Amino acid sequence: MSRNKAVDTPTASQVHGSDTASGQRGRVMRTKPADYEILPFPTTQRVIVDLQRLSEHKHMIQVLTEVDVTIPRQVIHEQKARGAEPLSFTAFIAACLGKAVDENKSVQAYRKGRNQLVLFQDVDIGIPIEHEVEGQKFPPTYVVRAANRKTAREIHQEIRAFQKLHTAEVLPIPRLVQRWPGLLLLGGRVLLRSPFYRKRSGGTCGITAVGMFGKGGGWGIAYATIYTLFLTLGGISQKPGVVDGHIAIREHLSLTVSLDHDSIDGAPAARFVTRLKELIESGFGLLDQEVIAEQASTTALSC
Repeated sequence: MSRNKAVDTPTASQVHGSDTASGQRGRVMRTKPADYEILPFPTTQRVIVDLQRLSEHKHMIQVLTEVDVTIPRQVIHEQKARGAEPLSFTAFIAACLGKAVDENKSVQAYRKGRNQLVLFQDVDIGIPIEHEVEGQKFPPTYVVRAANRKTAREIHQEIRAFQKLHTAEVLPIPRLVQRWPGLLLLGGRVLLRSPFYRKRSGGTCGITAVGMFGKGGGWGIAYATIYTLFLTLGGISQKPGVVDGHIAIREHLSLTVSLDHDSIDGAPAARFVTRLKELIESGFGLLDQEVIAEQASTTALSC
C-alpha cells in the first residue's frame, strides 16, 4: 500500500531584484533576474479608491460636447503677449460655470432623504489641484466659494494662492485616514448623506482639467463623483469652423458635463449645457475685464 506524498510547490518572491523559489527543506534556488518590480500601493490612491466607491451608485448623465474656445484663448494669449500674468483657463471655465449655475440652481441640487432637494444660493466649485504627498502626486480639492459672485481673475488668484501653499496646509485628509482609508469609507457613507456636509467639504459642483496633461482633442469621463454637476475639461484641438459665413480654423475644447439623473432630468440638463457653451464661447467676462485693465493702465500713464 503506497502513501500519498505531499509535493512542495515553489513560490516565487522578489529578493534583491531576483526571482527566487523555496523548495524542499527551505532551500533557496537562484533563478534569472526579475523583470518586474513590486511597490507598495500609495495610501493617497487608496483614499481616492474609497471616495470613488462612495459615489458609484449614482445614475449619471454624460454629455460629451465640443466648445469653440477661440475667443477666450485669444484674450489669454494677448495677456501673455503684453507681459501680464495670463489668466488660468480653468479659472475662466469656473467663472462661466458659476454664472450658468446661478441662472439655473436646480442643476446643483443635492438630495436630502427621499423626498427633498436642497438648492444652495452660492455656487461653490471644487477643483482638484495637484500637490506632492509622500513622493506621490495627490489632488486635494480646493473649493472656490460663491464663484457666481466672482470674476475669472479673482478665481485665478485664489487658485494660484492655493498652489503655493505647503502640502501640510492643503491636505484635508487626517493621517489616521491615510493610514486606514477604510475609515473614510465608513464615515463617508454617513456624512455624505447630508447635503450641507457635502457643500462644506467639497462644494456644490466640480471641475477637473485633464486636457492640460496632453495635446490634441479627447474627452474624459468622470466615473464617480459626489457632485450633482461635474465638468471634465479634455483636450483642445484645431479644426475648421464656419464664422460669419466663412471657414476658419478654430480651437475646440472637448468638454464632458456629468449630471446626476437622480436629481435632474434630461431637458433641463440640455438647456443648462447650451447656456454654459454660450458663456464659454463668448468669452464671458473676459472682454469687460480687458477694458477695465486697459483703462487702469491709461490712467496710470497719464498721472
